[in-house]
Amino acid sequence: MPPTDVTTLIRTELPRLAGSLRKVGELILEDPAAVTHCSAAELGRRTGTSQATVTRFCRAIGLDSYQHLLIELAQERGRGEVSDWGSAEIGPEISPEDDLERVVQVVGTADLRAIQQTIDRIDLDAIERAAQALARARRIDVYGVGGSGAVAQETETRLFRIGCSVRGWTEVHGAATSAALLTPADVAIGISYSGATRETLEPFEMARERGATTVAITTDPRSALAKAADIRLISSSSETIFPGRTGSIGGRHSVLVLIDCLYVRVAQLTYQRASSSLALTDHITPQHAVKNRRAR
Repeated sequence: MPPTDVTTLIRTELPRLAGSLRKVGELILEDPAAVTHCSAAELGRRTGTSQATVTRFCRAIGLDSYQHLLIELAQERGRGEVSDWGSAEIGPEISPEDDLERVVQVVGTADLRAIQQTIDRIDLDAIERAAQALARARRIDVYGVGGSGAVAQETETRLFRIGCSVRGWTEVHGAATSAALLTPADVAIGISYSGATRETLEPFEMARERGATTVAITTDPRSALAKAADIRLISSSSETIFPGRTGSIGGRHSVLVLIDCLYVRVAQLTYQRASSSLALTDHITPQHAVKNRRAR
């Protein structure tokens, strides 16, 4: 279990849980500190379920036992108490009455936490395997829609700049057409916060059928996208509780951390090509900058 991640894991899994299992998850998120003092039987009583249901909940989110859950909650609480950004003092709730200072603190804390959790849980072997595949790829497809579409375009921009043959696809028909033309010499990257976005999953699975190396970037390691991938890169998110702010910018920032790591590693692995590409394009941005006029 990555550090500081058990409540994030529960939030991620909650939409996929139903009935009594969901009740257990909701109560844990409501007051994680109080749960650390409960037995499984007591938590079952508080949720109107049973000890067996609590045990099934733990297994449903990937933990071995209720004791494992208690350990993770206690460790997360301890890390929060010594956090540099004071997350133990600032909760995720934002109300319409909160002043701007409170809003900035809550949003900033959530975004910083998402980035730090992603750094803590980075699988270096997965990053290396993905970078190696990208470095030798004949062609690279990147699939994403909505907010993930913006990240797909950013990925294209970065990799294209260092000489990769890459295209970011944000429309399912074009993505599926491109995926159908891939070969085992190619790589497909699928970006989806939930890992369940149909418009991303469809071309991604087609790319795998064509033999391309598939790289999933998602918050959910057990999602359909992750299961269809040869390589999984898991990002984190730390949501605030306010209407319309699900899938926050902080979650997108954490994905960009993974993209940045990939970009730099690919540049290292293809140093001569990357250096030449950057040298050939370095003049373009300054050339299009507006020059300041001398004041009269």
